[in-house]
Amino acid sequence: MRRPKEPKLLAELVGKAMTPACRKRGFASVDIVASWGDIVGERYGTKVQPDRLIWPRRPDRSDPENPPEPATLVVHTDGATALLLSHDSAQVIERINMFFGWAAISRIKILQKPVTVRTPEPRRELRSLTGSEEQRLEERLEGVENDRLRQALKKLGAQVIARNPDQAA
Repeated sequence: MRRPKEPKLLAELVGKAMTPACRKRGFASVDIVASWGDIVGERYGTKVQPDRLIWPRRPDRSDPENPPEPATLVVHTDGATALLLSHDSAQVIERINMFFGWAAISRIKILQKPVTVRTPEPRRELRSLTGSEEQRLEERLEGVENDRLRQALKKLGAQVIARNPDQAA
């Protein structure tokens, strides 16, 4: 009998699909693009977009004593943010290199282009649970001994029931 495949996170599937496109732009993986807001912080997360990495040519790739030289990160942003970013570029480079775990970036090249802003979808207000729904949820969670896990499951269950009341049997 065949065992069913375990479910995969959507982020894993998207990451695998995006990696070839990112490699063409000089990125080893999708990680820096996906984590850009966390890396550069709130100030630049939505106003600056990484475009590509430009790696210098290595004369001998097989020599382990000759590590790769740092790359130039090309980003695009609007004019006002470009001025601020050029002033803060040393700190941004340091944060990017901390993310990579080695001195991967030595310089940032700033192109003044419009940035595509991703606006998050507004959250829908969920209805509150009825007494019977809440009691049924509590009954299902009685066997969970860990308090933190029980609270997390209760919160998740309440959201699922509030969104799909007819499927919460």
